[in-house]
Amino acid sequence: MEVDVTELSVDHVLERCERYWRETGVRDVAITDMRRELESHLREAVAAGKSPAVVVGDDIPGFAEAWAAEQRGPRRRSTWNEVKRQSRNGRGIGVFAILVIAVVAALVLVGPKEDSVDDIEVWRWVWLGAAVVLGIGEMVTAGLFMLPFAIGAVVAGILAFFEVAVWAQIVAFLAVSIGALWGLRSFAWREGEPSYPVGAKRYVDAVGTVIEPIDRVAGTGRVRVETEQWSATTDLDSVIEANTEVRVIDVRGARLVVEPKS
Repeated sequence: MEVDVTELSVDHVLERCERYWRETGVRDVAITDMRRELESHLREAVAAGKSPAVVVGDDIPGFAEAWAAEQRGPRRRSTWNEVKRQSRNGRGIGVFAILVIAVVAALVLVGPKEDSVDDIEVWRWVWLGAAVVLGIGEMVTAGLFMLPFAIGAVVAGILAFFEVAVWAQIVAFLAVSIGALWGLRSFAWREGEPSYPVGAKRYVDAVGTVIEPIDRVAGTGRVRVETEQWSATTDLDSVIEANTEVRVIDVRGARLVVEPKS
């Protein structure tokens, strides 16, 4: 059964939109700003004798999703070359993993063994400690640089527990680390892909006009950029008066951050 939006109150519309945003993973900070912005539009419509439908239309979930997508940004479709590259990388990682398992199994079963029990015991702790340190290092840094060496240390540690010769452990550590580094390079490359301005971010560096004085302390202010009106704030301590030309320097939630155009 469809709900007649014209019969809904402002509070009910806000409640339904906020519930949708929370259920679809929009950040709390963005939800607060979007709700404030939407409430402002709805109150203006009601004060003018209009229904909430003027603002949200007949489909509240559809309207809420449009705002949520504005915050999340549209998902860029992969190009055909990217799809092929990802497919090749996936197959390469799979083949590499199979090779590692096969080599480890061969070394464990028929590989050279270490004669000294004391030496092999030390190396077990060396590889275990290296794997833990490198793993923690990967969690607190970016770039997937330490993870391949942590994987190599784990493989070498497994060989140490099966008393495989130390030289074979070191060779396995180097080979697996280099192979894993090669296999994971595509993920590190993807982290470095450039981001593109979407949604309200497209207005960064744009010039607009203040239509309601912007007061950071009071939390008030609106600007017109191109044909759209937005709530605005500033990092300045002074009030930016109406009709002042401003430049957008950032976007926070549903608010444009502006400063007077120099």
